[in-house]
Amino acid sequence: MSNDTREKPDLKAGSPLPTAEHGVMPQAPQIEKSLLSMMTIDPATVISQCIAEGMTGEYFYIPAHRILWEIFRSRYDKGVPIDSTSVIQELTDHNQLEAVGGAPGLMDVFSYTTNTGLFRLHFDTLREKFIRRSIILTAHRAAGAAYTSEAEVDTLLDETEQEVLQIRQSMDKGEDWSLNRDIKQAMDNLERMMNSKGDILGLSTGYPKLDKMINGLKAGELFVIAARPSMGKTSFLLNIVEHLALNEKKPVLCFSCEMPSVQLVERLLYARSGVSKQQLVAKQGTLSMEEMKRLKHAINELRNSKLVIDDTSGISISALRAKARRVQREHPDLCCIGIDYLQLMRSHTKQAQNSREREIAEISGGLKALSKELKVPILVLAQLNRGPENRPGKNKGVPMMSDLRESGAIEQDADMIGLLYRMAYYAEDDEEREEKGSDANLALAKNRNGPTGDVPLTFIAELMRFTTRIPREDDGEE
Repeated sequence: MSNDTREKPDLKAGSPLPTAEHGVMPQAPQIEKSLLSMMTIDPATVISQCIAEGMTGEYFYIPAHRILWEIFRSRYDKGVPIDSTSVIQELTDHNQLEAVGGAPGLMDVFSYTTNTGLFRLHFDTLREKFIRRSIILTAHRAAGAAYTSEAEVDTLLDETEQEVLQIRQSMDKGEDWSLNRDIKQAMDNLERMMNSKGDILGLSTGYPKLDKMINGLKAGELFVIAARPSMGKTSFLLNIVEHLALNEKKPVLCFSCEMPSVQLVERLLYARSGVSKQQLVAKQGTLSMEEMKRLKHAINELRNSKLVIDDTSGISISALRAKARRVQREHPDLCCIGIDYLQLMRSHTKQAQNSREREIAEISGGLKALSKELKVPILVLAQLNRGPENRPGKNKGVPMMSDLRESGAIEQDADMIGLLYRMAYYAEDDEEREEKGSDANLALAKNRNGPTGDVPLTFIAELMRFTTRIPREDDGEE
């Protein structure tokens, strides 16, 4: 048993960082001085490389070195020489000369013996010390916030996770942007399209006409599917999820803010097997051998799939983001995220508490950012207002983008917006209802990288499934 009776550091907000028994903060003063000296020897090469590598003032632990970095970089940006006389004058003009140790302190940097050939070794050492300090500071802030913050726990977790993620990203040197590389990628895409013979570049939704219009679901895209209640938007989302998870055999993450996960699983089994809930009830469990075979096959397919369902009610954008990151760590080949539905999500920031429009804007913007961060398409359902029901004549029930609740931010953030509706739902009499039957339509009202138009569908209510419909002449569709 340890006999160490030293008082442990107080990590409440505002308390000083532990240093004594825990050791000094990670630092490399001589390495800092060496890099600054290199900047005075060959500023065009060294400073430009530091900027390209993402160096900031926080890389320097010594305050005087941080001041000199800012001045050296500023002079480099302006194309002004970095000589000792001019730098002393600039420091004097800004009352910072004493902060760097006076003229002797500055000359110590200019005269420091170094070699620009050591740049990579010294820069990597400085980056490592900076990252270690960042980890300590992040942990300290998280501990202080956990003691005193009134924010929701999931908000605290998300903020901490984002800070840790930023540290991770700061370690990634990344690749320098290259026009030639992007041109080559664009040419490869063009060649694929020319030789595709109708194949799409992105993921298939299972609906050929929709795939052709959007060229498949692609990484970083936000696809909003909006409808009035009872139009079948959850079924449409599940049909796409089923296609990706069971036909394409890819990992898919689905968030259900409205229905329990077991209900989504039941819907998937009905749609996949072709055995409806009505059949199960009517036959009182006495299904035919063929029906039982199809149901068992659907169960095995679903059991062996990489589908992940989260049914947290009213999930916040921060919690959703954290869970999505965790699932992608477990399934690096995660191909798509589905969300049912946007207006049931929440944002717990102070700004969002005072404005529903601001809250929706934070959620839609957060989903778009998440799709780019994780490099996966996100399909999110959204509710329409009563606009379609109030339209007169033949336009009754036909939705428009402006019918989206709190539509401004959603319209802006979405790459595609599909408006789902069923014709028979607004029929004025039984004859018209019978004529419209199971006809449905997905109006692709926004498509950032392709055409807009209608995707004719048929809704099989008992199986909760949308299928492709061949347009009739009286539909006015080609």
